[in-house]
Amino acid sequence: MRTLHTDRGRLLLVLTLVATVTVFTATVPLLRDWFDLRVYYGTVHTWLHHGGRIYDYQVPGTTYGFTYPPFAAVSMAPMAYVGLGTAIVGALVLNLAALGVVLRILAGPGWRRYGWFGWALVACGLALFEPLRDTFSFGQVNLLLLALVLGDGWLLSTGRGRWAGVGIGLAAAIKLTPALFIALLLLARRWKAAAVATAVALGATGLAALVVPDASKFYWTDALWDTTRVGRLDYVSNQSLQGVLARLGETGRPLWATVVVLVLAVWVVRARRAIVVGDWTAAFALTGLTACLISPITWVHHLVWLLPAFAVLVRAGHPRIAGALYAVMCTSVVWLWFDDSSGIDGFLGSNTYTWVTLGLLLWLPTGQTGGSRLILNRIAATTAPAPSTAAATIAAVSAQPGPSSATAAAATGTAAGPGLGVARNASSDPTGSTRPAAANPQSSSSRASSYTVKPPPA
Repeated sequence: MRTLHTDRGRLLLVLTLVATVTVFTATVPLLRDWFDLRVYYGTVHTWLHHGGRIYDYQVPGTTYGFTYPPFAAVSMAPMAYVGLGTAIVGALVLNLAALGVVLRILAGPGWRRYGWFGWALVACGLALFEPLRDTFSFGQVNLLLLALVLGDGWLLSTGRGRWAGVGIGLAAAIKLTPALFIALLLLARRWKAAAVATAVALGATGLAALVVPDASKFYWTDALWDTTRVGRLDYVSNQSLQGVLARLGETGRPLWATVVVLVLAVWVVRARRAIVVGDWTAAFALTGLTACLISPITWVHHLVWLLPAFAVLVRAGHPRIAGALYAVMCTSVVWLWFDDSSGIDGFLGSNTYTWVTLGLLLWLPTGQTGGSRLILNRIAATTAPAPSTAAATIAAVSAQPGPSSATAAAATGTAAGPGLGVARNASSDPTGSTRPAAANPQSSSSRASSYTVKPPPA
């Protein structure tokens, strides 16, 4: 396609893709009406302006309220002093900034080689990724947490580890899932970073206990252990291993705990292998995958933690596999079993995203950089489009340093690689400003929702 060798041809392709993505997002996934952001906004507004208790607030017409640790509410307190519209704009800006940080870290030093055309393809591909579009349209915090965690990984891998651990500690204080990255630091014997992360997490939690002592006591002694506050375990959006078991009718904690131990054992083996070869990108990717699997509830929008794994796949020379798996994550396929997940088809189909996550944990390559350098140099030297939008997305965020970087790394005794692996060492009533929420707060078809149509707890 010679037209792609000209700026006019590329622009035409980008405009076509933008139109396609716009039609897709307007008809298939639908928007979530900022539902999670309205939970956060309503919670802090009621708490700070009406003396309400953080964990008592529920969005009118639903059973859903605040479920994060108290420090998350404290950090969201500024929203109580702005209107909902301003809060939405702020959330969009923060999420876009966080996405930029994530892509910059995963792309590595070669990010400029793709130019406007490559990054336009990336934008189109990311707009189709279900966990990412849900994070934006719910007003979720997943991208901010991912950026904090990967920021620490970048500090560690580039020899700037003085402040490493702060991001992980803050992320763990806001939401419990990132706490597994502290275990990764311990596994890697990064004692100082692990101590910093632990101290920051405990310090932030202690600060919240001083600000809201009653809420802190309630959360750590009661709310934390009550998963029904978050939603039903068997709801199809729960793409954790606990969700798989719950859809099979197995809700006993012993079985789930056994599965969790087995998954953690696999993670230890695979993460240590990545650490030994200095592959921090893979180590962080494996930890994000594991956190999603072992969490009692992993909604679809939590799966933005899979983005580093796709970057690793391309870096290791498997862009087609990465593109295929990424495409699956764009389809909303699990919602085909929204009403009935029984039978073999239900077992396989309703848990599709879990199988993708588990497969990546088991087979994600570690310590392999050569194959992707050849692929990426070829991409940088030509103007041919990637095989698919999804593959282009992954390719653009997995750039390798050039030969000069490899030479410098060899001279200094460090291992060169992409991303994290670069230069590695051996209203009064908050609903007054929103429309009243129904039991299904999304704008249309309930089948496309990944959170807002969760049935009330049994």
